[in-house]
Amino acid sequence: MPKATRKKKERTADFSKAKLKLGKGKQAASNAVDTSFKARSIALPTQSIAVEKDSSAPTTKRRLTLDDLISNLKHYNANARKDALHGLRELLDEHPELIEPGLKNLLAACVRLIGDEDASVRKALISFFSWLLPQIPSEALAPHSSLLLLFTTSAQTHIFPEIRIDAIRFLDIFLDLFPDLVVEGWDDTSGRDTHGKRVLAGYLGILNAGTKFGEVGDSGPVQATSTASVVLSPGSKSAVLKSLSHFLQVAVSTHSHSISSTHDDVTSTWYLASSFGGPEAYHSFNQLFLPSSSSPSSSSCPNVVWKPNSEVEEERDVFLGTSHLSECRLDTTSTLQELMNLCNENDAEGQRVDNSTSSDVEVIAHIARTLHPTLISTFLDCAPTVFSPSTSSPPETELTLLTCVAEIAKSLYGSVLRNSLPSSNEKSHQDLEAILVYMAPYFPFRVNNVLGKRDIKVEQAYQDLNLIFCELSSLLVLAPSSSTPATSSNQVSGSSRSRPRAKKSKPTNGLSPPSRRIRDVCQYVIQLLEGNENSTSGTPSSGLARPITPAVYSALLPTIWSLLNSDSIMTTDGDDEPVSVKSTVISAVVEHAKRTSAGAASKRLSTEFLARLVLLESDAQYRGSFMLKDSQSDVEKIRDWVVQLPRTLWELGGNNVVATEIILRILLRLFQRTSPTLTKEVTIAIRTRFIPYFMMTHPSRGEIPGPYTKLPPFITSPLRRLVIDAVVTILTRRVSDTSEVGAVELEGVIDRAVAVAGGDDAGYWCRVKSAVRR
Repeated sequence: MPKATRKKKERTADFSKAKLKLGKGKQAASNAVDTSFKARSIALPTQSIAVEKDSSAPTTKRRLTLDDLISNLKHYNANARKDALHGLRELLDEHPELIEPGLKNLLAACVRLIGDEDASVRKALISFFSWLLPQIPSEALAPHSSLLLLFTTSAQTHIFPEIRIDAIRFLDIFLDLFPDLVVEGWDDTSGRDTHGKRVLAGYLGILNAGTKFGEVGDSGPVQATSTASVVLSPGSKSAVLKSLSHFLQVAVSTHSHSISSTHDDVTSTWYLASSFGGPEAYHSFNQLFLPSSSSPSSSSCPNVVWKPNSEVEEERDVFLGTSHLSECRLDTTSTLQELMNLCNENDAEGQRVDNSTSSDVEVIAHIARTLHPTLISTFLDCAPTVFSPSTSSPPETELTLLTCVAEIAKSLYGSVLRNSLPSSNEKSHQDLEAILVYMAPYFPFRVNNVLGKRDIKVEQAYQDLNLIFCELSSLLVLAPSSSTPATSSNQVSGSSRSRPRAKKSKPTNGLSPPSRRIRDVCQYVIQLLEGNENSTSGTPSSGLARPITPAVYSALLPTIWSLLNSDSIMTTDGDDEPVSVKSTVISAVVEHAKRTSAGAASKRLSTEFLARLVLLESDAQYRGSFMLKDSQSDVEKIRDWVVQLPRTLWELGGNNVVATEIILRILLRLFQRTSPTLTKEVTIAIRTRFIPYFMMTHPSRGEIPGPYTKLPPFITSPLRRLVIDAVVTILTRRVSDTSEVGAVELEGVIDRAVAVAGGDDAGYWCRVKSAVRR
């Protein structure tokens, strides 16, 4: 009994409250902090009844103003920050007038969320920037670009890989809106910290590719920029490489020394630059067909009307050209040394430009060497999956990776090999050769259309890969390395003649030699020009030629030019007779130009390219190896094309004045330079085919005006004047003793056409005709 009572008391003791003695409370610790406070009032500014809230301020459905939403962007809760971004889009969508006045505070609050640790907040911010920033004018957005790039480059080096990948997505937005500011200073070797250098270092750090160059831009050992050995998923790697490709395209384009035509839809003719004696000669040749509306002189030099008597009181004195030597003072005597220094200033300036160019090329070459292992490893990882014979629909992610690899290689190696000397591009030449060796077994890249379903997006990606492969192959021919002469056109042709055809020689380990690669590229170019690009794929050809877009034709031109400079021979399937690559390509180019309708988008490009081929030999500064007169059959094909130019003019009518002006300038240059293609028969045929351009005879309506009268008026456009100049030049060419063959009929229809047109046409025609007859 006592034992049971003792156990009961022990159980109740655990839950009983100890009684304290009266008059003594719990003593405070000796180091306790007094947190008590006393206040007579509490200030709540946002809830004060003394301040009236502006009821006219725009609000969202939750009655939140712009200031409320900006304040919520700093909230500790991730859902509140995300809701604030959705509210900002709702408010600014209904009230766009609030964007520019509050842009500074808005962006200052939003940029802090670029590196937010919550994925939903970053995703909402990417969506918000994609919607907001394109609506802001570029001049209003430019002052805030430094703030945006500062937080973005900081996020590129974040400890969490997810934040680094999302930083790349922000850069994609900025590259579309202000690309020049993103790449600014990317190749600076002076040690300054620029946005472009930080962005590029962030790209390489994510890829674990190493640094782009040393402190002074030397080619020292590559040092890793990231210690985090994070393996990117295919999707993340695709996003990084795609953004890097865009960045390099913008960056390298600023340092490209290729001179492109200034009118629209005309590609650069950089591949012709090395065939001339100097940049000035190339400039001059490249301007032969430039329309007057796009001529540099039309915007830089004012137009002055000639006057028989000059007015002394006229203050304006216009000179047609300027020279650095014209700035010297002639009213004072100068020593011989001063005159020599003055003449050498231009040479010194050119030397400084060349040194700057060489430094830029070295930086790009070092980036190419740094990314070379990444490009090859990515291609080897994805190629077997994409080009598998059993794959009818290649994975989108892997196909995007292959496209990005090819575009990065094109941007880097294209810039290096085009703008450097053969003695300095040896390593880049070898690296590009290694990349093409791995790509060659899969070329040409074609879709395995087993199920018969067409995917336009996949076909476009495969075509881009083919075009890039062709252009990279042409770079090895046009810019040969001093230590690898086997890839030049002469060496390839020699090896082709001294041993059996490349078709019979099977390369070991599946790698294609340069001769076989040239043959494969030639066959692909011919099939593309004929419209049978996929004729040898898994499905039979439909028999309809696919038109070539201007972008595709522009991308083909460097490859076509490299093939025209190759002396190699090849055999076609089913034909043992060897044929010249040059003749085969010329035939395909001419047939494509003749087959393309006048209204086709690529008509202008094909016409200009063939015209340049014809006029190359007549230029005194031309130093290339391509000569059209070397093959009589090629000259005959060009003559057939020249005879069709008046018909193309007639088909154009007055719809495309730019294309009309280019064709007229081509005819004018051909007859001015007395091209060897202009025989007696060709000249008479051109005269005869020009007659319907001025007057046509209809069976029932009689004589009606031709397309000449549909051109812009004489006083607003120089096009009609150019027509008369071209025709007069054609008429003055003596083809034989009977030089009047076709001339009388042509002069007659011009007389009637200018009379119908009215204005100054008749007066100008009479003056030119009378001047020529004298």
